[in-house]
Amino acid sequence: MDPLTRYLETHRERFVEDLKAALRIPSVSAQPEHREDTRRCAEHIAGHLRELGMTRVEVVPTAGHPVLYGEWLGAPGKPTALLYGHYDVQPPDPLELWRTPPFEPTLRDGKLFARGAVDDKGQVYMHLKAIEAHMQVNGGLPINLKVVIEGEEEVGSEHLERFLRERRAELDADVIVVSDTAMLGPDQPALCYGLRGILYTQIEVTGPAQDLHSGHFGGAVANPANALCAIIAALRDGDGRITVPGFYDKVRTVPPGEREMLRNSPFDEAAYLRESGSPGPWGERGYSTLERITVRPTLDVNGMWSGYIGEGSKTVLPSLAAAKVSMRLVPHQDPVELFPRFEAYVKKLAPPGVTAKVLDLHSAPPFLTDPAHPMLEAARRALARAWSKPAVMMLEGGSIPVMATFEQTHGLPSILMGFGLDDDQVHAPNEKFSLSSFHGGTRSVAYLYEELARGA
Repeated sequence: MDPLTRYLETHRERFVEDLKAALRIPSVSAQPEHREDTRRCAEHIAGHLRELGMTRVEVVPTAGHPVLYGEWLGAPGKPTALLYGHYDVQPPDPLELWRTPPFEPTLRDGKLFARGAVDDKGQVYMHLKAIEAHMQVNGGLPINLKVVIEGEEEVGSEHLERFLRERRAELDADVIVVSDTAMLGPDQPALCYGLRGILYTQIEVTGPAQDLHSGHFGGAVANPANALCAIIAALRDGDGRITVPGFYDKVRTVPPGEREMLRNSPFDEAAYLRESGSPGPWGERGYSTLERITVRPTLDVNGMWSGYIGEGSKTVLPSLAAAKVSMRLVPHQDPVELFPRFEAYVKKLAPPGVTAKVLDLHSAPPFLTDPAHPMLEAARRALARAWSKPAVMMLEGGSIPVMATFEQTHGLPSILMGFGLDDDQVHAPNEKFSLSSFHGGTRSVAYLYEELARGA
């Protein structure tokens, strides 16, 4: 065992304890009551970077949550990587579904349970521990490294673009590295070369000026809850296709080579469905499950509320009904172009007697990089050293808003090398990160820095 790997193996338990300290901070970016916690988390990770030996570390204020920046540029003549991650997390609700408190990290059956365990604090800490190993074993990193860790990824990265543009020159690099994606299985590493974008909206349907007695007014006054259900039902047809006019106009045709990669991917549909708890597959007619979650756009209701939902009965005709509706977009769909089409269509679907309003909560374009780029070959070599199976090239169904921004501001190749699993309960209660993924990911990252230094 080489000295670098030996260090990683020797300090495994402490690495987990260091991660737990960050997971205990409830850095929920979406909730104002956690604003101070979010800032505290940035300061905590900044302190850790200083301890590791990064030569410059800043916590940069924004109009929202801070951006953490760090750098180590002590490898002249070697490539420079720009590492991106995020320290903010999703709200933990509903709390009653957690087996253990979301901000009290708990080890169970070789897995670490906590909000942010895999998305994205655990994956950020893989890099921090890889940095530590190189610093302790070799006295420095084999490459130059710049680090950007933001606090608003879970709410659309609203203020990050300004930071990236204002600091464009000092953020110059040869490659962007991100660990916020998934593997195809516990022992099947993957490299992601494309992400879907997102358009996240809120539909509000109003009718009477206040809640009414359903016996006195039901059947004579339009019910906003009924109207909202009708609107949502009409957003898809019987084949699972989205009915918004022009929605598919710019959907990218997948090249034959990529289709072949999809067909040859070791995707286990049965295992995927078991992990979801769904009784069977569903989706757009004419496409496989893997295609539906990677190369096809979606439209989903993320939440609905209206009327009385407490114990017992209350015969009310509600004055308001609302729903959060998100669309995952594929290259080359543009959320800025699609929102007015979606808004106009929802208003057209609203029946007489109600008024529909649509809000654009946040959006991000899709992202695509060249799967054959030499930088990704360096990542494949690193993964081959860390795992028993070669890496699979894959497309990811989720969204990382900053990737499209990086494409605009930097135009660099990107290595998306993540280690989550489909059953990690990302954004759900009982989020977890398998220790095998955490430690395997840490080895992979440490080797990646070496392979980038050897050359793409």
